Amino acid sequence: MPLIAHSQSMPFEAPLPLQSGTAIRDYALSYETYGTLNDDRSNAVLICHALNASHHVAGVYEGQPRSEGWWDNMIGPGKPVDTDRFFVIGVNNLGSCFGSTGPMHVNPDTGRVYGADFPVVTVEDWVDAQARLLDALGIRQLAAVMGGSLGGMQALCWSLRYPERVRHAVVVASAPNLNAENIAFNEVARRAIVTDPDFHGGHFYAQGVVPKRGLRIARMIGHITYLSDDVMNEKFGRQLREGIALKGAPGGSEHTPAPSVGAYRYSTQDIEFQIESYLRYQGDKFSEYFDANTYLLITRALDYFDPARAHGGSLQKALAQTQARFLLVSFTTDWRFAPARSREIVQALLDNKRAVSYAEIDAPHGHDAFLLDDARYLNVVRAYFERIAAEGAAA
Repeated sequence: MPLIAHSQSMPFEAPLPLQSGTAIRDYALSYETYGTLNDDRSNAVLICHALNASHHVAGVYEGQPRSEGWWDNMIGPGKPVDTDRFFVIGVNNLGSCFGSTGPMHVNPDTGRVYGADFPVVTVEDWVDAQARLLDALGIRQLAAVMGGSLGGMQALCWSLRYPERVRHAVVVASAPNLNAENIAFNEVARRAIVTDPDFHGGHFYAQGVVPKRGLRIARMIGHITYLSDDVMNEKFGRQLREGIALKGAPGGSEHTPAPSVGAYRYSTQDIEFQIESYLRYQGDKFSEYFDANTYLLITRALDYFDPARAHGGSLQKALAQTQARFLLVSFTTDWRFAPARSREIVQALLDNKRAVSYAEIDAPHGHDAFLLDDARYLNVVRAYFERIAAEGAAA
C-alpha cells in the first residue's frame, strides 16, 4: 500500500522580515506531512528541498499512481527515514512555484502579480519561514532537519539560526558556500533566461508568454553539472539517435572513417546525438512546469549563502554556535558539490568539538547521487535515523 500524500497550505498574515531589509506579508507556505507526531512532539523531521523540488517529498497523490515524491526512496514506512517512527514535514520554500507564495502570486500591497518585484529571499529567510510553520504546528524542537544540495545548506543554516531547536542535522551533497565555478554556472543560466525575448523584464505574465527558451537552456546547463562524466559516457557516449547518420558517414558507426568537416550537416533544428536529445527533453519538460522568476530567485539564494562571511571567513567561528549532532554525506563523483566541501564542514565541526559522522560514498552518479538508490548511502542514513529513534525511545 503506497503512502498517500496530501498537500496543505498554511497562511501567515504577520510580516516576515527578510535579510534584504524588506518584509513580506500575507503569504502562504505549502507543505505535506507523513507519519504521526508523538505525544511529546519530539519525533518531527523537517526535509528541506533543493532548487527545482517541492514540498511533495514522499508518497503519491491519491488516484495519481505516477506522482511519487522526489525523495520517495528515502522517506516512508520502513524506509531510511521511517514514517512509522518519525513525523516528517516537507515545505515548499517561499518564492518557489509549487504552491507557496512566489512571483506568480498577487502582491497584496499593489494588487498586481509580483513578477520581478518579488522580494529577494535567502536561505536564512527560508529557514525563518519554516520555523514559523513549525510554530504553527506546535513543534518546538526537531528530532532532525535534513536536506540535499541546497536543502543541505538549509539544514546547516537551521543548526546556526535555531541551534536549540535542532537535535540532529543531516547534510547531504552540500557545501558551506558556492565556489566561483558554481556561481558562474548559475549566472550563465540566469542570463539565458533574462535575455529571452519573452522575459519582458520579469513581467512576462502580463504579456501572456513564458520565456521557455531561456528556461530550456538554463535546465540543460544545470543538468550537465548534476551528472558525472562517467555516467554521461556510459548512458550516451557518442551514440547517434536511432535512424540518424551523419552525412558522409554511412550508418554513423564509430568504426566508419571520419568524413571531412565539410561533410557534416549542421542545423539548429537537428538533434543527432543521444545526449542532445536527452538534454533537450529535460529542458522542454522543465520549461513547462518551472517559473523563470523563481529560478532567478533560488539560484541567487544559493549564491548568497555563506555563513562564514559574518565571521571573517572563518567557518569554524560560524559553526561555534551549533548544538546539533551531524551526519554529512558526499559522493566521490559529485564535482558540483565535491566531497572536499563537505569535509570543510566536518573539520569546522570537529574543531568546535561537535559530534559529527561523515560518509563519503564512492558512487558514479555525480551530484544526482543523493536522489538515487545506492544501498551504501541509504544504509548510512537508515543507521543514523535508527540511532535517533533509539535515542528518542530512551529519553
